[in-house]
Amino acid sequence: MVDDTERDVDVLGDAMRPEGTGNFLVVFDDDVDLDARARAVDRACGAASTNGAPAVSMMFSASDRTTGAGEQTRARLFRRFGVAVIEPVADTRVAAIQRALREEQGVLEVRPEYYLFALNPFGDTAESTWGLKATGAVDSPFTGKGIKVAVLDTGIDADHPDFRERSIISESFVADGTTDDIQGHGTHCAGTIFGPRAPGPGPVPGYGCAPDATLYVGKVLNNSGFAPEGAVFEGMEWALDAGCDIVSMSLGRSVRRGEAPSAIYERIAASALAEGCLFIAAAGNDSARASGRIAPVSEPANTPSIMAVAAVDETLGVADFSNGGINPDGGSVDIAAPGVGVFSSAPAPRFYRMLQGTSMACPHVAGIAALWAESDPTLRGRPLWDALVANATALPGLERDVGVGIVQAPGVAESRIA
Repeated sequence: MVDDTERDVDVLGDAMRPEGTGNFLVVFDDDVDLDARARAVDRACGAASTNGAPAVSMMFSASDRTTGAGEQTRARLFRRFGVAVIEPVADTRVAAIQRALREEQGVLEVRPEYYLFALNPFGDTAESTWGLKATGAVDSPFTGKGIKVAVLDTGIDADHPDFRERSIISESFVADGTTDDIQGHGTHCAGTIFGPRAPGPGPVPGYGCAPDATLYVGKVLNNSGFAPEGAVFEGMEWALDAGCDIVSMSLGRSVRRGEAPSAIYERIAASALAEGCLFIAAAGNDSARASGRIAPVSEPANTPSIMAVAAVDETLGVADFSNGGINPDGGSVDIAAPGVGVFSSAPAPRFYRMLQGTSMACPHVAGIAALWAESDPTLRGRPLWDALVANATALPGLERDVGVGIVQAPGVAESRIA
């Protein structure tokens, strides 16, 4: 007989099962070059072809080269990452292709492609903004000037009063081809990084951590707030190609207890750190701590080389919804930031709203990272990570929940936290 507690866990496990796109991913060894990857995919698809037609149409990221035509399996090969996204047509022998790929020399992993989602906030609250004060951003002499920060999310309302005079470098990786933010998540996250630090007209407080940072916006989530992983890979690659110093990703998917981090995201993020780029991601909102439930850190924040951000409230207690570092071999929380009652920008006609979620905490860390990067040109990649961790203020509670503590800005004489 299964008691109520065990039954609840079983139901929860089903609810947290990731949602597949119908495509699958292939991860190659670092030593396998782009042409060899293409040949491996072509051989595997050819082995599964039953009608003698060309088996695969290949696209190479950041390239115009294509091969094949017609209704056939499509493969996108990411030149930086050693990853291919295979998009089979309805009558394709998917299992046969997967078996053939697993037998190819240099293939490390073949797995489903999953949807990633905006880690959605929980609505407006009655509290006013407090994040800039708690992190010291409001008192920092640095503003992020000269630092390239990318936000990979649902786009941005570029006509917003606080952004319309800004130079915005943007790219869309979703079907509609525009970077307009209909959903609102991306504009709110971007505002926490790039919004004005000084109060505006009327009852609008300053809310941006790094108002002078260079603004890059990659729309990787559609107008409903989700996208396949391939779109996120494209955005990550675009940010790296653009030379961004920091990439903020308030997106992800739930993972199960005991689930290991993905080798794909670790490869991307570790390589980025070596190039001087820091990826920062939201830890996820799947917990219900008041009911005794702590969920594991979401993917891709559970990747060891991506900085995972938990949310704290205005009392500096961990937010009820914030995920925890409960999975072994990765999946830890690295740092915490304001994630409850966060005031920021919103698309017209609303223009501003308060939201909560680890999605709101993540851009606080990205904005503070831009201040540290401006303060010292050697703080890029891993050294920037180390500076954020070393200068955070410890919080009461477990490292499992808040990492090293709440992120702190550079150039501030003393902590604002008792």
